[in-house]
Amino acid sequence: MNIHETIDSQMISAAPKPRHNTVPVSIGGVRVGATAPIIVQSMTNTDTADIQATIAQVASLARAGSELVRITVDRDEAALAVPHIKEALLKRGCTVPLIGDFHYIGHKLLNDHPACAEALDKYRINPGNVGFRDKRDTQFSAIIDIALKHDKPVRIGANWGSLDDELLTHLMDLNASSAQLLDARSITREALVQSALLSAARAEQLGMGRDKIILSAKVSNVQDLISVYRMLAKRSNYALHLGLTEAGLGSKGIVCSSAALGVLLQEGIGDTIRVSLTPEPDGDRALEVKVAQEILQTMGFRSFIPQVAACPGCGRTTSTVFQQLASDIQGWLANSMPDWKQRYKGVETLNVAVMGCIVNGPGESKHADIGISLPGTGETPAAPVFIDGKKALTLRGDSIADEFKVLVADYIEKRFGQATI
Repeated sequence: MNIHETIDSQMISAAPKPRHNTVPVSIGGVRVGATAPIIVQSMTNTDTADIQATIAQVASLARAGSELVRITVDRDEAALAVPHIKEALLKRGCTVPLIGDFHYIGHKLLNDHPACAEALDKYRINPGNVGFRDKRDTQFSAIIDIALKHDKPVRIGANWGSLDDELLTHLMDLNASSAQLLDARSITREALVQSALLSAARAEQLGMGRDKIILSAKVSNVQDLISVYRMLAKRSNYALHLGLTEAGLGSKGIVCSSAALGVLLQEGIGDTIRVSLTPEPDGDRALEVKVAQEILQTMGFRSFIPQVAACPGCGRTTSTVFQQLASDIQGWLANSMPDWKQRYKGVETLNVAVMGCIVNGPGESKHADIGISLPGTGETPAAPVFIDGKKALTLRGDSIADEFKVLVADYIEKRFGQATI
């Protein structure tokens, strides 16, 4: 194998696999599946009956970049609030599609509150608690009939924590009589997959097309999630929503979600994602949106905001100037994006480097669109700036941060200003 063949082989192995060939679904004008971008969604944690609080949080999540927002519809008061929430959001210019999350009595709420059924852009059904025993098929069918009447898509979302006991028991019994016994965890995974697929098949029997169905099968363990979604992707072509059902708090939740979703997305599995973080007390709910975006951007699937490559620091960088500048630049870019998105098409693909010493600083800066290499401990107090891979100038003095911002703003105007929307 010559060097060109070797490089080609490495490039192919490093690239994500083509997306799983799923049937596209339209949710309030947002296209999911097939060749559409992988969509970021989130969920409110307000009491939906509290109209003003729910409006505020939906709007906040949408501003943060959530392209679909799910709200709980658990009782009459919540169902009555939904049309008012939708109307108020539209008056604000917030057009993000709303998904109704139904458990136990979804059939009743949708039937009793047709304005709620019409206002929502999608219904989420849990086959594990849509109804029990002889009521299961009747109540599931009622929701599908209402969805068909209002021309709404559904997400059939099986969940590890509310799995259909009858189906699980049936599969356990079959396993017990099998010549090749499987462990209980494998049977539970299979039950989760079958719960979603059997429910989807039932929806199709009732007249719902595959272009109205999204599947999910959520668990809280990373390896279980990977296994379950590989099974779903192999055995169906429904659009798939990815996410751990309880990722957890803080860094643990972020790491678990990144690990699980990263593997599946790299394999071409997944059409929408949610990072289900447990918020810190008084924490920002929109953090889960930011993490989901960063997963997609880091892996190269989508671009949402200019990226800043920053030096991690070492003994050569006892000065904190580069840390302060990197933080300052990242915050400035984020705050500027709402305006820039309207003025500069493609600005979200910008790469900026803020480095801390001569070892990797110039090299990393050359790889960025625009970068600065700050002086490390004992180095000459000068900061070379590189633009499009070439050294452009050197900054000195106490106003380096402000001067570098001006250079970045000028670069954006020159590069992206000609593509103004």
